[in-house]
Amino acid sequence: MKTRLLAADSPGAVEEAAAALSRGELVAFPTDTVYGLAAGHEHVRKLYGAKDRPKEKRIPVLLSDASNLEASAQVTPAARVLAERFWPGPLTIVLVAPRRGTLAFRVPDHPLARRLISASGGGLPVTSANRSGQPDSRTAQEVLAQLDGRISLVLDGGPTTGGLSSTIVDCTTQDVKVLREGAISTEEIRTALASTKVA
Repeated sequence: MKTRLLAADSPGAVEEAAAALSRGELVAFPTDTVYGLAAGHEHVRKLYGAKDRPKEKRIPVLLSDASNLEASAQVTPAARVLAERFWPGPLTIVLVAPRRGTLAFRVPDHPLARRLISASGGGLPVTSANRSGQPDSRTAQEVLAQLDGRISLVLDGGPTTGGLSSTIVDCTTQDVKVLREGAISTEEIRTALASTKVA
């Protein structure tokens, strides 16, 4: 397979990428942190093969809008508060998803990413566009250097800002836990929850 490179601002690029995903192909695209690699919900297993990703590591779901969370998971009051305060942005929220156990959700602060996710039904399994254990990709060329021939398409939206990873919070119970501190500090999480008396 030859991986295609498509300029994100070319006419019909987002629609072409969404069509590729609907056919079961893998597509890389820029987010607000690094380039992500997406699959349709029925083809998540292909992400593991392309990345050589360990099977026990779950794939997060990126949403086009916070309103899509209600249809995807059992949303707790704390999760609602944090989503309203920090989405779109670098906050990943872990919740219970019916029939799928616990899943991590995020709304990226990147218009192109949200357009593609919206065109694909409002939610997509997305992981970083790199081989497992290798550096994250911040340009389309870096994606190709690691995944050429393993995925179908790279939407080239220019370099991403990179920076800190998203903060991951477990909101499956009333006792909110910060699993990984990233771009949003633990103190900011506590302040947001305390201000609405949810903590």
